[in-house]
Amino acid sequence: MGEILFLAHRVPWPPNRGDKIRSHHFLQRLMDCAPVHLGCFADDAVEQQTGWERKSELASCEIVLRQKPQWQAGVEALFSGKPVSLRSFESPALEAYVADIIATRPIDCIFVFSGQMAQFIPADFAGRVVMDFADVDSAKFESYAEEGSGPMAWVHRREGRLLRAFEKAVAERADLSLFVSEAEAKLFRARSGLSADRVRAIGNGIDLAFYDGRDVQSADVGHDGPTILFTGQMDYQPNIQAVQSFSNRVMPDILDRFPDARFVIVGRSPADKVRELDGRNGTVVTGAVDDVRSWLIAADVVVAPLRIARGIQNKVLEAMAMGKTVVASDCAAEGIEAINGEHLLVAGSVGEEAGLVCALLDHPARAERLGDQARRLIHSHYSWDMQLAGLPNLCGFPQPVADEVAA
Repeated sequence: MGEILFLAHRVPWPPNRGDKIRSHHFLQRLMDCAPVHLGCFADDAVEQQTGWERKSELASCEIVLRQKPQWQAGVEALFSGKPVSLRSFESPALEAYVADIIATRPIDCIFVFSGQMAQFIPADFAGRVVMDFADVDSAKFESYAEEGSGPMAWVHRREGRLLRAFEKAVAERADLSLFVSEAEAKLFRARSGLSADRVRAIGNGIDLAFYDGRDVQSADVGHDGPTILFTGQMDYQPNIQAVQSFSNRVMPDILDRFPDARFVIVGRSPADKVRELDGRNGTVVTGAVDDVRSWLIAADVVVAPLRIARGIQNKVLEAMAMGKTVVASDCAAEGIEAINGEHLLVAGSVGEEAGLVCALLDHPARAERLGDQARRLIHSHYSWDMQLAGLPNLCGFPQPVADEVAA
């Protein structure tokens, strides 16, 4: 039986942030149908040593510690004409691992998670290549350039231009390119000129058992008033911009109506710009927490006021799975098969965010009804089993025996 080489830009466990959640479930699905060799990067020594109950089932595993500073990658990119994203992930060690696996094992498919990892596909590999871009990263950097100014706008514009050319070349090399939503796939088809049989969408799912929440205790939020919650990786620029906007521009209007309301920001690695919000306009910054579900249970309303977003936002799916009403920006709601006003509320402007949140706090029964409808939607459309049912076939492998028995 043929084997799979799975390449990822981060260790796919634990599934505790958006990209790792997706890669974790894709990896497990492929492990159920063929022997899998994993080559990936770790952001630090702790992540490199973190265990996983299924790690021993991997045919082989190479986890390379990323040590190149971002400034160095930037300088190298400038002089080489390459995107910073690629220079950041260059690794002779991982390149050697890939070459050895290809030379010594019957690899039928290379599955590549995240565009940076496409640089490790050997030019002479004759098997199937499936590329999961997830999002159109070049479009994200183009958005950064439009939103920014000065030298960083130039840096982002350059990154977007170079990544766009790289993504097109990779997709032409691959047998199949995957994206997290049909909107992202449609955008990439237009940018690359590739057809729908070469560019497809596989959405994100939710671990429905984990986000059931009925066996989880509510967090002690430390105040008696309404709790408005944001969750996410808090050193990620779109999340930083989102909470800055909500704290500075939306919370004053909410506090006029609900003086004891608190905007709680939950997530790992809060940047200095996020920490500075703590104590302002009813804002509370928790940093990392043991279990985000307990904070979701405690929330009266969950917000996703992102100004730049690509693909599907896991934070929105998770809140909906827990039966919470979400107030989301247009781009944060994009790609989710939800109806505005029935499963969540979409705010078209900063001013509208305050009005929608206050209306929900004024009418908790409506918030509860929206949350119940959101939970039902997630359970009917967003299980990982449903999203990944066809993945083995797309990689050239038969469905796992367990699937055939269940059918």
